[in-house]
Amino acid sequence: MVSLLVTVFIIQLFCHLVLTIGSKPINDLLWQIYCSLPFGSSRAIQEQIRLRREVVRLKREMNAVSAQDEFSKWAKLRRQHDKALELYDKQAAAVSSSRASFDTKATAIRWTCTSGLRFALQFWHAKTPVFTYPRGWFPWYIEWVLGFPRCPYGGVSINVWSVACGTVIALVWEVAVYMVQYVRGTKMGAGVEKQKARVPVPVPAEEKNR
Repeated sequence: MVSLLVTVFIIQLFCHLVLTIGSKPINDLLWQIYCSLPFGSSRAIQEQIRLRREVVRLKREMNAVSAQDEFSKWAKLRRQHDKALELYDKQAAAVSSSRASFDTKATAIRWTCTSGLRFALQFWHAKTPVFTYPRGWFPWYIEWVLGFPRCPYGGVSINVWSVACGTVIALVWEVAVYMVQYVRGTKMGAGVEKQKARVPVPVPAEEKNR
């Protein structure tokens, strides 16, 4: 069984990744995966794409026909275009409503699996020390802070451990991002220097004549 110490660290790491990436990109990815499955929403989106292509096709054909010279043909295309556009608007509204419902459910599930699970663990294990240390190592007020809010003296509470994990993860993430940007900048600078070295320096005409 995974210890409480490791579980809290993994949850904090997952929460940090979700906050860093953002809810919209995650929802967009989940929506694409959901639409690739053989569900009703997938068929609805395919129908929306088909209707959009049909509207574009009829619009082009209608623009290619003169309303004065070929009025009957133009009017027929206009009726077909208006009907296809009406069906497309209805299908787009249905897909938009389905997407809004999906985003709401995805947000609720994501919150339950991250912040909700973290709050539940903190409430359930409020009196359970994540790890212990010998009494007397620290003054009583530091022991009280380490055990905040209800952990016994001589133990580190899950709340304090969660804050510590979140702080360390954020610091390590910032250092990692800085190192990646620094390496990329160094490589780009080296590439620019190589390109400058390869460019021949033009020789003035006077020196050539000499």
